[in-house]
Formats: sequence, C-alpha cells, structure tokens
Amino acid sequence: MTTWTSDELNKIGNAEELQIASLRSDGTLRKPVIIWVVRVGGDLYVRSANGLTGAWFRGVLTRHEGHIRAGGVEKDVTFVEETDSKINDQIDAAYLVKYRRFPQYVSPMVTPGVRAATIKLVPRPTSS
Repeated sequence: MTTWTSDELNKIGNAEELQIASLRSDGTLRKPVIIWVVRVGGDLYVRSANGLTGAWFRGVLTRHEGHIRAGGVEKDVTFVEETDSKINDQIDAAYLVKYRRFPQYVSPMVTPGVRAATIKLVPRPTSS
C-alpha cells in the first residue's frame, strides 16, 4: 500500500482547501470540486457538507478513485469510506480546530449526516 510522504501530509493537511475530482465509470475525471480537508495522524480526510446526497460524494462511490490537488501537491487517490466512530471523533476535532474561524460552516461538518459521508484519501502508486 502506498502512503503519504511527510511533505505531502504537511502540504495537503495545512492547505485551506482541496480540489477533488472522482473518476467516472468510463475512466475520465469529473470536474473538480473545492472542499475542506483535515489531517489526523498520517491520514487525510474529507467530508461532504451535503452528506450522502452530495453530488461529488455520489461520484466518489462510482469507482472509488480520483485525483486531488492541494497545497501544491497533485495526487491520484483511492477513496475509502471511513465508518470507525473513534476515528470520526478525531476527524470532528480536526475540523473544529482547523476551521474554527468559520463557526457557521464548520458546525454542520460534525453532524451525524455529514460524518456518514467521510472519505479517507489514500494515495495510489504512480505508474512508471
């Protein structure tokens, strides 16, 4: 399994926003969407503000693969649904700290409906 480098984790984890584009069933990338990203330990997570019904989130479920861009890093990734409640508690805390200056927007990011749409970003190996 491929892992994030320390530099990638720092750059993406510190980025204010992330561009995410999922692969369609035909292998082409959808239009990128700008979302928030948080780091918990050696992992990166995103959530759909619209929960399971968010358009980009539904697209992620098509092939569970796509491309991200944040903090000067571009990477092909696999999308893994995160359902562990203890990890989601840590993700909640990360959102509340990182985006605390936007209380009206961050509060909804830690609700049960949005927590249900939590995705772990796993780097895919690059082909040589």
